[in-house]
Amino acid sequence: MTGRLDGKTALVTGAGSGFGAGIARRFAAEGAKLLLADINSDAAAAVASEIGAAACRADVSDAESVAEMAEVAGRQLGKLDILVNNAGVTHQSGPMETVTEDEFDRVMAVNNKAVYLAARAFVPAMKATGTGCILNIASTAGVSPRPNLSWYNASKGWMITATRAMAVELAPHGVRVNAINPVAGETPLLASFMGEDTPEMRAKFLSTIPIGRFSQPEDIANAALYLCSDEASMVTGVAMEVDGGRCI
Repeated sequence: MTGRLDGKTALVTGAGSGFGAGIARRFAAEGAKLLLADINSDAAAAVASEIGAAACRADVSDAESVAEMAEVAGRQLGKLDILVNNAGVTHQSGPMETVTEDEFDRVMAVNNKAVYLAARAFVPAMKATGTGCILNIASTAGVSPRPNLSWYNASKGWMITATRAMAVELAPHGVRVNAINPVAGETPLLASFMGEDTPEMRAKFLSTIPIGRFSQPEDIANAALYLCSDEASMVTGVAMEVDGGRCI
C-alpha cells in the first residue's frame, strides 16, 4: 500500500515537540519527505532522527531566519508541496493589562508575523508551479476565547482570518490554505494556558470539553493529514475544529 503523502515534500515548523512533532511523525509514516524546523534545534534533530527527516533551527518570527529556513528547504526538499505553520507561543494566563509589552510582541511575532514571513518565502514558488498546500495551526481560542488569555486569543483569531484571506487569494493559483483549531492539548503550552498545572485547574479546563479529555498530538496529526492530502483537494479556507465539542 502507498502512503497518502507519497511523493510529497513538507516543512513543519515548531516540529520539535507537541502538535508539530505529532504532525511530522504522521506525515513521515504516510510517505512524505520532511524538513523539521524549530527554535530548539536539538529537539527538531531528535524527532528528525527518529523518523528519517532533515532538521534545521529556525526562529519563525525573524525574517533572516525564515529566509535561511527557506534555503535549507530548497536544498533538502526541492519543490515544497506542504507548509505547516505550527510554531506558536502564548503568554502566561492572567488579566490582559498585566501582560508585558515584550510578551505581547512575542505572541504576535511568533503566531502572526511568522505566517506572513513564511508566505513571503514560499508562496511565490507555489504560485509559479500552480500547486501547494498551507496549513496554519490556529486554536479554539480564536473561536471561543477563554478569559485571561486575551492576546493569545486575539492572535489565533487573526490566524483564522488570515487563513481565509490567503485561501481566497491563492485558490486561483492552485494553492490551498486551511487551518486547524485544536482545543487545549498535552503540549508544552498547557501549563501557561491554565496558569498553573494542578488537578483542580485541569478539571476546570476539562469540564469545558464535552468529550472529556485534552487533545493529543495524534488528534491534530490525523486532521492535518487529511487537509494536506489530495483527499482534500476541494477543501480550502476551512478552520477545522478538533476540540472534542468545546466550540458547540
